[in-house]
Amino acid sequence: MSESDSFMSHLIELRDRLMRVILALLIVFGVLFYWARDIYTLLAAPLLAEMPEGTQMIAVEVAAPFFVPVKVTMFVALIIALPYVLYQAWAFVAPGLYIHEKKLVLPLIATSTLLFITGMAFAYFIVFPVVFHFVTTFAPSGVAVMTDIQKYFDFVLTLFLAFGVAFETPIAVVILTRMGIVSIDKLKQARPYVVVGAFVIAAIFTPPDVVSQLLLAFPLWLLYEVGLIVSGWLGKSAEDEQPQSDSSQS
Repeated sequence: MSESDSFMSHLIELRDRLMRVILALLIVFGVLFYWARDIYTLLAAPLLAEMPEGTQMIAVEVAAPFFVPVKVTMFVALIIALPYVLYQAWAFVAPGLYIHEKKLVLPLIATSTLLFITGMAFAYFIVFPVVFHFVTTFAPSGVAVMTDIQKYFDFVLTLFLAFGVAFETPIAVVILTRMGIVSIDKLKQARPYVVVGAFVIAAIFTPPDVVSQLLLAFPLWLLYEVGLIVSGWLGKSAEDEQPQSDSSQS
């Protein structure tokens, strides 16, 4: 097979896998669409629980009452289909991986999916009540708290992504050490910079109250430590396997 034929075959395979991903998203979205309003109500529950009695959320744009629940439902569909999306990505690159890399990729996909969803759950159940309680109680006297539903969706989506990505820290540490890009000792030496960086990231992505910033900074730091521990354990496992493979070859 020539290089051009090989390149075209890869493009065709990529197209097919992208079509499968899009089809899976559309199927999940189609199933969830009937409950789009209920899904948005569930998303808005943490804010509604903290809003003063008699107030409600508003829709500034004409089409927002329709499009915002649709966007939320599409986002939920993406989260539900995420394992399948990641599997398709793995299946596309798998032929070019070594055997030991294939053994590592599937656990990383499963773990990264679980950690991302855990980060979103942490934001929804722990961070949102704290943040919205701070925002609503800090409002000056005479100011009615009536948040626009589109602005609310943009805000919570930012926090979901921030906490979801933050909870991927152990995966990033493991990949960096297993690929030999950075040693574990170097990462341990960089710990003070990581702590400072965690608080800077928290200050950027969370409201200006100390509690919500700590709720992002401390998990980010702790997950970095977890990544170091897991990387050290995987490194010892690889060293244990190396002598066995060498003895089998002799």
